[in-house]
Amino acid sequence: MPGPMNRGMHGGATVKHGRKTFLRLFREVFRGNGLKLAVVVMCIIISSLVTVFVSNMIETLIDQYITPLLTGQMMDFSALAMAMVRWAVIMLLGVVSVYVYARIMVTIAQDALMRIRNSMFEKLEHLPISYYDQTQHGATMSLFTNDADTLQQMISQSLVGVLSSLLTVVMVFVAMLRNSWKLTIVVVLATAVMFYITGVVAKKSGRNFVAQQANLARVNGFIEEMINGSKVVKVFCHEDESEKDFDAINEDLCATMTKAGGYSNVMGPITMNIGNLQYVVLVFVGSAICLLGGGFAAGYTVGMLAAFLQLSRSFANPISQISQQANFVLMALAGAERIFEFLDRENEVDNGYVTLVNCTTTEDGTVTESEKRTGEWAWRHPHTDGSPVTYTPVRGDIEMHEVDFGYVQDKTVLHDITLYAKPGQKIAFVGSTGAGKTTITNLLNRFYDIQDGKIRFDGININKIRKSDLRRSMGMILQDTHLFSGTIMENIRFGKLDATDDEVIAAAKLANAHDFIMMMPDGYDTMIENDGEGLSQGQRQLLSIARAAVCDPPVLVMDEATSSIDTHTEALVQSGMDRLMEGRTVFVIAHRLSTVRNSNCIMVLDHGRIIERGTHDELLAQKGTYYKLYTGAFELE
Repeated sequence: MPGPMNRGMHGGATVKHGRKTFLRLFREVFRGNGLKLAVVVMCIIISSLVTVFVSNMIETLIDQYITPLLTGQMMDFSALAMAMVRWAVIMLLGVVSVYVYARIMVTIAQDALMRIRNSMFEKLEHLPISYYDQTQHGATMSLFTNDADTLQQMISQSLVGVLSSLLTVVMVFVAMLRNSWKLTIVVVLATAVMFYITGVVAKKSGRNFVAQQANLARVNGFIEEMINGSKVVKVFCHEDESEKDFDAINEDLCATMTKAGGYSNVMGPITMNIGNLQYVVLVFVGSAICLLGGGFAAGYTVGMLAAFLQLSRSFANPISQISQQANFVLMALAGAERIFEFLDRENEVDNGYVTLVNCTTTEDGTVTESEKRTGEWAWRHPHTDGSPVTYTPVRGDIEMHEVDFGYVQDKTVLHDITLYAKPGQKIAFVGSTGAGKTTITNLLNRFYDIQDGKIRFDGININKIRKSDLRRSMGMILQDTHLFSGTIMENIRFGKLDATDDEVIAAAKLANAHDFIMMMPDGYDTMIENDGEGLSQGQRQLLSIARAAVCDPPVLVMDEATSSIDTHTEALVQSGMDRLMEGRTVFVIAHRLSTVRNSNCIMVLDHGRIIERGTHDELLAQKGTYYKLYTGAFELE
C-alpha cells in the first residue's frame, strides 16, 4: 500500500520565502491587469496628494483667513468662500479617487483568485496518484477555501491599503520636511520606535499565523475523514475517541489562533499610543519654538504648527494601518506559500510517445491510421532512428517480466512478478490483503512506475506509451465506486463522453443495469447526488460496470468488483460481465473464489510474490495454498 497519509499539507512554522512569495503573488495578482494597476496607482497618488493638501489647507485657513478676520485686518468673506469651494472640489476629487481604486481592486482581486483557483484545479488534475494516496483530502480542500480566502482579503483590502498608506507616508514626509525639518526629526524618532516594536510583534505574529493555517488544514482533514467514516465510527462506538482526537487538534488550532490574534490585536493600540505620544511631544516642542521666537523660530506660525500637527497625524495613521494590515498580509503570505508550494509540485511525469489511434485493417493485414472513429485501434509508434512510423493493432497482449516495485525506495512490495495474459484471457489474482494484488493493477495503467523489470502491452514497453492513451485502452471497475452529481445517463457516459444514448443504454443492458434504471422515477434522466445516495451498493456497482462497458476497452481490470454485491445481484453482474469480457484481456481481483473459477489462469500471491499459478482444477490438484483457501482450510484476510 502507499506510504502513510500526511496529517496536513505543510508543517512549517514560518514563512520560508516571504519576499519571493510576495513578489510572486504580486505578479500573479496584476498579471494581465497592467492598465488597471496604473489607474489604481494614479488614484492612490491623487488620494495621497489630497491628504497632504487638506493638512496644508489648515495653515492657509488659519494664517490667511481666520487670523486676519479675528484681528480685523480683513472683513471680506468672499475670498474665504471661494477658497472653501476650491477645497471642497479637491476633497471631492479625493473621495472619487478612493471609490475608483477600491472598485477596481475588487475586480482585480476576484480575477486573480479565479485564475489561482483555476491553476490549482488544473494542478489537481495533473498530480500523480501518489499525491492523493499520501495527502488528506481535507488538507487539500483547505487550500481552495481557507488559504484562498486569506488571499482574497489581502488582495481586495490589505494590499491596496498598504500601497495607499506607503504613498501617503512618502508624500506627507516630504510635506513635513518642507514645513519644518526640526519637528520632522521628532516624528522620525517616534516612527523608529514604532517600527522597532511593531517589527518584533509582527515577527512573532507571523510565525503563529503560518502555524494557524497549517493547523486549520489539519482540522479540515480530520473533519473530512470523520464525515466519510461516520458509519464506521458509529458501528465501532468510536464517538468518544473521535471527540478526544478532534479536541486535541482543535486545541492546537485554538492555541495558535489565540497567539496570532493576541499579537495582532496589540498592534493597533501600540501604534496608536505611540502616535498620541508623538503628537503630545510635537505640541510641546512646536509651542516652545513659537514662544521662544527669534531666528530659530523663523517661519513658525500658528497655522504652520497646526498644519504640521495634522501632517503628523496623516503620517502616523498610515503607519498604524500598515502595521495592522501587516498581520493580514502575513497570514495571506502563509496561505500563498502553501498554495504556491502546491502549484510547484511536480506533475505526473509522462515521457510516452506511442499513441492510440483509430485505424482500418485491410485483408492483407496492413494497418492504416484513420481520422474517423472506426471501432479498430492501433498503437502509433514513431521511431527515434528516423525509420517509418509503425502501427501495431491493439489486441490486449499483456506481459510482466521480473517486475520489482515499492511505493518507497527502501521497501519492495512486489518481487520478481512475471505473468503473461494473451488476448481474450482472464487472469485472476488471489491472496490476502496486502499481498500485492491491487498494486499489480496500479502498475498496469502506470499509476506508479516500476523500479525494475518490464511491462509490455502488445509487445510495446508501457513506459513508451502515453499514459492517457494507455489508460484509455483499459477499463477499470473498482471496489469503491464513485458516482458524480448528474443524471444516470451522464454518469455512464463518463466512460466515453461522445457516447450516444443508444450506446449508453446498450452498455447498461450489458451490465444488467437497464432494468433497475427503468424503475427509477426518471429512468436514465434520474439525478444522482451525494455519490449515489439512495442507490444500493449493488446498483452503484452496476452503474460503474456500465461505465466501463460503454468505453469498450480491449483490457478490463476488475478490482474486487463484486465484493460488495449480494448473491442475487452478483449473478446478474456475472452474466453481464461474461458478455463484457468476450474478446478482452481481463484481470480480476476477488475474495470470492467462486468468481474466478472460469479464469484461464489464477495466480496466488503472498507478500508480493506469486507462489502458485494455474487453472482452477490445476491448483486444486496441487493441494497447496489455493486448495486450502477453496476448501476452507484457511481463509483470506
